[in-house]
Amino acid sequence: MIQQKLSQKQLQKLSPQQIQIINLLQIPAVNLEQRIKEEMEANPALEEGDTREEEREESSLDDEDISSVEDSNSEDVEMDEFIEEYIDDDPVSYQQSSRSADDEDDRREIPVTVGKTFHEQLEQQLGMLNLDDDRLEKVALQILGSIDEDGYLRRDTSAIVDDLMFSNNLQSSEQEVLNLLEKIQDFDPPGVGARSLQECLLIQLKRKLKDEDQSEEKREARLIALKILKDFFDEFTKKHFTKLKKYLEIDTDDLRAAMNEILKLNPKPASSYTGGGSTVNQYVIPDFIIENKDGELHLRLNSRNAPDLQVNRHYQDMLHDFQMRKEAKKVSKKDKEAVLFIKQKIDSARWFIDAIRQRQQTMYHTMYAIMQYQYEYFLSGDSRKLKPMILKDIAEITGLDISTISRVANSKFVQTEFGTKRLKEFFSESIQTRNGSDVSTLEVKKILSDIVEDEDKRKPLSDEKLKIMLQEKGYDIARRTVAKYREQLGIPVARLRKEL
Repeated sequence: MIQQKLSQKQLQKLSPQQIQIINLLQIPAVNLEQRIKEEMEANPALEEGDTREEEREESSLDDEDISSVEDSNSEDVEMDEFIEEYIDDDPVSYQQSSRSADDEDDRREIPVTVGKTFHEQLEQQLGMLNLDDDRLEKVALQILGSIDEDGYLRRDTSAIVDDLMFSNNLQSSEQEVLNLLEKIQDFDPPGVGARSLQECLLIQLKRKLKDEDQSEEKREARLIALKILKDFFDEFTKKHFTKLKKYLEIDTDDLRAAMNEILKLNPKPASSYTGGGSTVNQYVIPDFIIENKDGELHLRLNSRNAPDLQVNRHYQDMLHDFQMRKEAKKVSKKDKEAVLFIKQKIDSARWFIDAIRQRQQTMYHTMYAIMQYQYEYFLSGDSRKLKPMILKDIAEITGLDISTISRVANSKFVQTEFGTKRLKEFFSESIQTRNGSDVSTLEVKKILSDIVEDEDKRKPLSDEKLKIMLQEKGYDIARRTVAKYREQLGIPVARLRKEL
């Protein structure tokens, strides 16, 4: 039996303006310009210009005027429908870049990598093979297209054969693919087209052994290195030096010479190619700039390449013109429809301008609180001066929500006299020292990194020994915590840090 009953629910729904501000807040400076350009292309009522309050006049046509226009003709667009369509239309999802509004000299162009891509260089070398058969050339191009940005072929030959059949309706075989792959592995850079790290290093080493000008001593070291990579690759990767000397019947000097030859090889051949990879280099543009002026820190937003915005004066004049014709009783149905469209675009432009302003204010207040919280660090650049700081700390200072602080900190950078840093780097948990005081985990990580850097690489320190050394320095820390920090710092285990 179907029953009906009433119930009340309290829901919180974000307005389009709030959604727009949230989306703009998490956009870094490097994307701000593009976002603004997209908005100006979508909304002709928005243009570059001065945003002073006296130039941002309210339209002389208010909501009552629009309502009276609608009421005068039943065939006109209903205001309720207009409002519903206006709210449902998502005015957000944009991007932007940056320029400095403080100093015109701060304007700079973002450098762009030019030249042929890595794959274009491979295709150029393919042309020098003089493949008479067009079919073979298509097979070779399929292989080149399967090589990734590091220079490896990580796709199975059987899969390449299937790709040729489905995409080009071309019959091939695994042996044919292997034959062409062998030719491609002779291309530059050395090691390209390898299917594993072992094969990549072997290709490079075999090419070096063909060098006629190499000394006998170097050739001997390379031959030992070749045998290590070919027959004892597992022992090599695990740095079992004692086993390698036993299996190869060589002494420490011979092993060291062979290891030096291997270390000269490139595990990512495409990275060393002068033509660059197939992706454009990413350049960091800071969102904030902190300057030290005679021991006093000054913060400013880096709004470079983000133009000042204003409502298009022509659109506002059109509304004034409509008001005059309305008073003269010379208003047509098309005029009424047009004014609704113009009012919508002007309101949308004002929303966007206000959202940009609120974004700048929120970012400034958040970064200012971070700067004050970590004042000693920004003065000295000493990571040991960093205080334990979590999102909640800054939220309490600024009065903003934790989620807002998170959006500001995410993907944002600050330029200091000690380099450009990620905002996330300043947030850390705390760890207690033996005397009961709290210090940032960043401080502990810095000391841990220094200890590992200064250790004897022939006898690297285990996590247990690292724990003891940190405890001797006053930090109450467990071995598993040392292992976690070591992994976060990208430091391998002791066995893999061992050197001859």
